[in-house]
Amino acid sequence: MTKRHITEQERTLPAGEQLPRLPQADGVLVLHKPSGPTSARCLNLLKRMGQKKIGHAGTLDPLASGVLLVLLGQATKLSGHLLADGGKVYSGCLRLGQSTDTWDVQGQVVAEADWQHVSEAEVRAGITAWQELREQAVPPFSAAKHEGQPLYRLARKGLEAPAKVKRMEISQAETLEVSLPFVRFRVTCSSGTYIRSLAHSLGMRLGCGAVLTELTREYSHPFGLDVACHPHELAADPSLLGRALRPIAEALPHWPTVQVTPEQAARVRNGMALPCAGTAPPQGAALRGDGQALLLEGGTALALVRQQATAMGNCWAVVRGLWN
Repeated sequence: MTKRHITEQERTLPAGEQLPRLPQADGVLVLHKPSGPTSARCLNLLKRMGQKKIGHAGTLDPLASGVLLVLLGQATKLSGHLLADGGKVYSGCLRLGQSTDTWDVQGQVVAEADWQHVSEAEVRAGITAWQELREQAVPPFSAAKHEGQPLYRLARKGLEAPAKVKRMEISQAETLEVSLPFVRFRVTCSSGTYIRSLAHSLGMRLGCGAVLTELTREYSHPFGLDVACHPHELAADPSLLGRALRPIAEALPHWPTVQVTPEQAARVRNGMALPCAGTAPPQGAALRGDGQALLLEGGTALALVRQQATAMGNCWAVVRGLWN
């Protein structure tokens, strides 16, 4: 997972200029979002290039940079599956001695405290302790909702919402560098983890407050920065979209696959039952725990399917069709 340096020029997304409109693509674009613009602005760049059917597998805060999985065309149907399966890796930097309303450096400072009493050993122990957490507080400035309203919208109006807590898992947490009051770290975590919340919790534990100052998503299952392209590069050379696009099957590497013939594929497209007999996953490849598999026609993703008992015996039932 190679971290590519982002120049100041690349931090500003092209705005207003005419971009060529390309045919609707089907697949996953691994975008290297720069720090500064919102994830929505990055997606808007693709929309201006003719990509109307577009989604994502988890946004990044404006402060954050790194892997943003953009789903195009039929790949938009994978969003829930990628989010459910997707572990993520982040590296970042936090600063002790300060607290803000957003829990990162871009918010309004609400408190400052002396951090001189904090030792490097305490910092390292606190970051290691993240691995013991099973739930975390949701930042008051976040897209999580209360009664249909995003928390950030309520917070901007000065309205208070009940504190929210969510489940999460940190499988690895390491301290990369300590140069107090700044601390660099890396975490491997479940999808939906708020890294701002981890920094905030460390500050509370150490009794001096802490804010997140930098964040890079190095990996979002199953892609890393090594295959990411930058929006600036895409705007300069729109043909890069076709070359950088990852096929749908590559986005689900741990799904067992089932190859079907053109005749069998036609039955699936017409909504007809497809007997499982003769269409088993490759030897040694077990079905997922929910009985699902990825149906392929000539190596191209056709549908997400699940085994289902019918009068004809076990058949593949289509969960999500991936054909146009």
